[in-house]
Amino acid sequence: METVQLLTPEGTRVADARYDRRVAHLDADALRGFYADMVLTRRFDTEATALQRQGELGLFTPSMGQEAAQVGSAHALAPQDWAFPAYREHGVLHVRGVDLVDVLKQFRGVDHGGWDPAEHHVHLFTLVVGAHPLHAVGYAMGMQRDGVVGTGDPQRDAGVIAYLGDGATSQGDVSEALVFAGASDAPVVFFVQNNQWAISVPVGTQSKVPLAQRGQGFGIPTVRVDGNDVLASYAVTAEAMERAHRGHGPTFIEAVTYRMGAHTTSDDPLRYREDDEVAAWRAKDPIDRLRRYLESAGELPQDFLADLEARSEALARHVRDGVHAMTAPEPTSMFDHVYASPHSLVQSERAWFEQYEAGLAEGGAR
Repeated sequence: METVQLLTPEGTRVADARYDRRVAHLDADALRGFYADMVLTRRFDTEATALQRQGELGLFTPSMGQEAAQVGSAHALAPQDWAFPAYREHGVLHVRGVDLVDVLKQFRGVDHGGWDPAEHHVHLFTLVVGAHPLHAVGYAMGMQRDGVVGTGDPQRDAGVIAYLGDGATSQGDVSEALVFAGASDAPVVFFVQNNQWAISVPVGTQSKVPLAQRGQGFGIPTVRVDGNDVLASYAVTAEAMERAHRGHGPTFIEAVTYRMGAHTTSDDPLRYREDDEVAAWRAKDPIDRLRRYLESAGELPQDFLADLEARSEALARHVRDGVHAMTAPEPTSMFDHVYASPHSLVQSERAWFEQYEAGLAEGGAR
């Protein structure tokens, strides 16, 4: 299976008869916007990792190296589309306007989510590997029934994108999601970021064929893309979302990329990865790739870079200050959003817990 690529690692533009039209409207300002979003996503990543190492976060899931796949695909979404992320899609959330400080509330342990999904059309992170593609397909099937698919109105037609990793494709839930999506022509895009490692298990151990072929087995159109190429990631996602909007069913995208850092901050990739492998992928860095292209075109002026550096430092300060300002919630808040409507069992458990807490306070007072 061929891999779609519009920018080589050296930053050279590659012509593609199928996908060139998908990026023809992207001028220098738009590409600088892509570049800025990738740089800011990485700055957030390094700052959050540092905060975890300092004991300010219980855990963090780095996304370094996957910025092009996330930023490119997220820019291809319409405002009315919905994204269902896994747990390291920081670039997607940034593009959709989520305050990245809110992302860290869960990793700080003060919130079960951190942001309002309805405000940004981004579902909360799903820590259970492979569970959320089912949620995404269900939401997409709901869109079909709500009549917001295939109307021909670009301001109304909507779709769903589910982000998952290569490891998630080994989960049964993902196969079930593919069954429902294919059988119902659901307006959903499965965006698989193949970062080569499911924690310490290489992708070759998980699958003997390219992951994109998984979609074909369910009758779902598939495409394999260079996930370190922001232009190609944008182009294939734009095509897939257009297909969803028109009511033509799901698409399965395998974005071939690499996780430059650890799976999480509790992981040590030095125990299972070779230095030569990391170095080879570092030469394909997605940010460097777009920078080289813009530099060769004379479209990366120093004033832009200086402003971007200032924005990066401001973001880092915002993240540090935001995390340091986080306080623990009221213990009873755990009962607030268990169900969408009042539930007698939850209410009785809340009452018991309040009585228990009050008893502890009285004992402490004595």
